[in-house]
Formats: sequence, C-alpha cells, structure tokens
Amino acid sequence: MEILVCIKRVPTTGAKIVLTADSRAIETRNLGFTISPHEECAVEAAVQLVEQLGGSVTVLTLGSPDAAQQLRDALAVGADKALLLETDGGEWEPMATANAIVAAVKAAGQTFDLLLFGNEAADSGDYQVGVRVAHALDLPCVTGVKALEIEGRSAAAKREAGGGFERYEVNLPAVFTVKEGINLPRYPSVPGRLRAKKKPLETSTPQKNGGGLELVKLVTPPEQSKSAEVLGSGTAVVPKIIDILRELKFMD
Repeated sequence: MEILVCIKRVPTTGAKIVLTADSRAIETRNLGFTISPHEECAVEAAVQLVEQLGGSVTVLTLGSPDAAQQLRDALAVGADKALLLETDGGEWEPMATANAIVAAVKAAGQTFDLLLFGNEAADSGDYQVGVRVAHALDLPCVTGVKALEIEGRSAAAKREAGGGFERYEVNLPAVFTVKEGINLPRYPSVPGRLRAKKKPLETSTPQKNGGGLELVKLVTPPEQSKSAEVLGSGTAVVPKIIDILRELKFMD
C-alpha cells in the first residue's frame, strides 16, 4: 500500500493573527506553527493503514523551507519519506497548489494507491485542493471522511450526513479528504524524532501555475466582545435569575 499524504504548515490553533502592514500576509514573527489538524488525522490514518497492510507513507507539503519541520513531525510519527515543494513562503491559491501537487505526483515515478488530504486547511479553509487533484488525475474522490477501511483493491469510506452516515465504496487508486475525529493522532516521541532525522526528505521547486483566485488583501474578523452583569447578592437576586431562565426558555 503506497500512500501520499498532503499536509500544510499553519499557525498554531488559537494563536492571535496579526497582518503585515500591506494586509497581504500574516505576520509570523511571534507565531508558532503546526500541521493543519485535519491533516494530522490524515497522517495518522496513513500510518495505521501501512501498519496493518504494509507499504510506505510519503508526506508532501508546499511552502517555505521552514515547512520542513512539519514534514519531520510527520516522519517522526511513522511516515517513511517526505517531499517539500519549496516556495518563497507566499500563499498559493488552491488551483496553483493543486497543479503543483499533480505535477509532483506525476514526477514521483510511482503509483500511489491512496492520496489523503485534510478536508480543509485550518487557516484558509478552501476545501478545494483534494478535489482539484482528484479531478486532474481522473481519480475517484470522497470528501469529509470520518472512517476509512481498505480491503484488497477497494476502499470503504464513511462521511457524516444528517443524523447518520453515508458509505462510499470506490476502487483504488483514489483520493480522500479526511476530517478531524477520524482518529486520535499520536504525538512525535523522542526516538521518533531521532529516526525522522535519518529518513529521506527531498526538495523540489514547483512552477506556479494558477489562474484561479487572486489575493487582494487579508482581513481579520472583529474580536468578539464579552460582558458580565452583576445581578446582586443573596436571595434578592433569585427573581432576576428566574426571569433570565424564562427568557432563555429553560423554564416556564
């Protein structure tokens, strides 16, 4: 089983985002970075499948040289090889990103049975790259996957739908975009990090071939305000609490 997992270097979840003066990029000097959470689950799913079925896991990312750290993190939890599509660190829109991944897959000299993506990146939330790659490679694609099983040359994938699940069966090779919750990703151990330093990490420079969206500027959402009201003290506040509970429909 040969599996390719595409990941993205994103700001640590919960970090305060500050834009550069021209509003065209995120100020990164005080930010920590990690693998996008959905894609952490994609890496874990790939490693678990190879542990069950044999084969190898290749992780790929497109980004600045600093993104090599996220590739090393994936190698530390069980991936076998890594490929960095090195850029100047600027944001690539989904079409250009997908085109670069497709070119890398075709140049890899091997056929991947599974191509795994996060359902969407934690920073841009585009939802597009996995679908675009599948279309360009003429492969079946299932998005929003919360369970994945492989049997022979077919895969069964489940995705949430209403109050239940939809089940899809597709022949391999195929593309899947997975959602957080499909598994619980393991953390890189110290021995894993030492082994990761010895695993191969290749670098190539992709051509930017887009034609889709053009970045004009970034805008951060307004911060949510919070307030608190002191109702009083002692038994005198009981009627006020009852009024609030009635307003919230918690009591008649």
